[in-house]
Amino acid sequence: IHTTAQLKMDFAHQLLVHVRDYYVTLPLCYQNHHPPLSRPQLSLQSRPLHLLWRVVSTVHDLCMEPVHLSWVLMIIQDHALTVSLFCFLPFSFFSLSLSRARCRSLMQTPGGPAPASLKVPSHTPYLLIGGGTASFAAARSIRARDPGAKVLIVTDEPDPPYMRPPLSKELWFSNDPSVTETLRFKQWNGKERSIYFQPPSFYINAEELDGAENGGVAVLTGKKVVHMDVRGNKIKLDDDTEISYDKCLIATGGVPRNLQVIERAGEEVMKKTTLFRKIEDFKSLDKVSRNIKSITIIGGGFLGSELACALGRRSTEYDLEVVQMFPEKGNMGKVLPEYLSNWTTEKVKSEGVKVISEALVKSVVCKDDKLEIKLKDGRLVKTDHIVAAVGLEPNVDLAKSAGLEVDSDFGGFRVNAELQARSNIWVAGDAACFYDIRLGRRRVEHHDHAVVSGRLAGENMTGANKPYWHQSMFWSDLGPDVGYEAIGIVDSSLPTVGVFAKATAKDTPKAATEKSGTGIRSESETEDTAISPVASLTPAPNVGQHKDEYGKGVIFYLRDKVVVGIILWNVFNRMPIARKIIKDGEEHADLNEVAKLFNIHDD
Repeated sequence: IHTTAQLKMDFAHQLLVHVRDYYVTLPLCYQNHHPPLSRPQLSLQSRPLHLLWRVVSTVHDLCMEPVHLSWVLMIIQDHALTVSLFCFLPFSFFSLSLSRARCRSLMQTPGGPAPASLKVPSHTPYLLIGGGTASFAAARSIRARDPGAKVLIVTDEPDPPYMRPPLSKELWFSNDPSVTETLRFKQWNGKERSIYFQPPSFYINAEELDGAENGGVAVLTGKKVVHMDVRGNKIKLDDDTEISYDKCLIATGGVPRNLQVIERAGEEVMKKTTLFRKIEDFKSLDKVSRNIKSITIIGGGFLGSELACALGRRSTEYDLEVVQMFPEKGNMGKVLPEYLSNWTTEKVKSEGVKVISEALVKSVVCKDDKLEIKLKDGRLVKTDHIVAAVGLEPNVDLAKSAGLEVDSDFGGFRVNAELQARSNIWVAGDAACFYDIRLGRRRVEHHDHAVVSGRLAGENMTGANKPYWHQSMFWSDLGPDVGYEAIGIVDSSLPTVGVFAKATAKDTPKAATEKSGTGIRSESETEDTAISPVASLTPAPNVGQHKDEYGKGVIFYLRDKVVVGIILWNVFNRMPIARKIIKDGEEHADLNEVAKLFNIHDD
């Protein structure tokens, strides 16, 4: 039996298992709903195993996939030799018998689920709530400082920690037809890797964590923390299981925002709307985009523009019309100065995307199996599917039960400079509203910040007591040819000074991963570039050049004549220089001279 083999029931019914909830249902037609079958009973050898499977009234086929043997093994672990599912229908019974060695072999498949646990530990020294980048960085940091540490990660996702940026970037440019299953992508430097930080073999089973002589990291997937008792140092899961801890990290990230007009539009509209965030969202959007004629992305920020370019490249192959609409005048209008935002918009259009700017959505209705988006200026857009990319809401669901403060201006859990919210509780990643000693209180929603803040939180959980001082960066790519990196406060409402030069063939995102072992441009995971002034023999050009000359350059963002943010446009591996400029906090009489430090005029 292959790990991707479809298991069949009698009468040629295809057996399907819900990816997250593990119930059984009959085949589903595209965009039709059917109730699941009776709850199955799982038996391990002669011992019944009772799992709290959620009972739902309807399911959608985008949530369903053919059962994979690895998913069955994720339920039974390596303790059982036989697993049987009874659907309580005539002749609808199947069983699998595997050797213990074969079970282990299949569970070690790279890119698959982490080993799941049938028994949850009642106590863990280090509890990390959330299974994203910040939690993984914290776990790695904790283990580096305390090699025998026992770390438990609890996540409501069905997957172990993985990197999110490729979901809207590299995975879309893969030529592998099975990319939605392998979740492997080719980096701009030509090397291939998985989006998972580590293979399943890196993690240990949660029930083995307490007795692990050398400690380890365990991941409890598909479990949501619903209550936090700060005084008692314990949390409660959605199945009422309680886990006590010594030190706890909250890295709950965020949930995608939606437009209120879409939320009020009803179930039919929501069925045809994607809120993009997780692996399952990538898989479903990939499937949808191959089976429809038109798709509309609402949002002109990082995610919306990246997805627009990715889907635009797919448009010719699948005869797909791709529309992007947003309220700003141009793409990235809240971040880039107007002239560069306009240039970016033309770049997105060249990728096969129809861009509608200054678009305010008034209503969305489903009519004749099409979505009709009516704008406030009277324009009407008809589409088969909507992707709402309108921002992220920090997940602060635990604030009430834990008695933690939520910042009223920026959102997120309010923490001190050491990322601590209360005694024995730290917060990192998207959900942390922290105090930046240089730029004031902030909340950042980018991969590199998740790495940096998670790493620092892990260090402080092991007694480091270090303040947050490192300026994290973020980046975005519009395909393989245009990319930018940024640091600090980059707000288009601030005064800016841009210095540009003609780009060369090597000035692309492909060059940015040459020094990165992660496959993505996380500056925090690469070696620092030496910070030394390098004078350019070519005079720096004037600000405000012709749009065709925005090949590469540096944009300085000013507040009270001091540089508080920098964007490096097709200039890579120079972030330490930008970081030092912001850290120094000095006024500069001539930013053209400062731009020479980045050596942008070198060929």
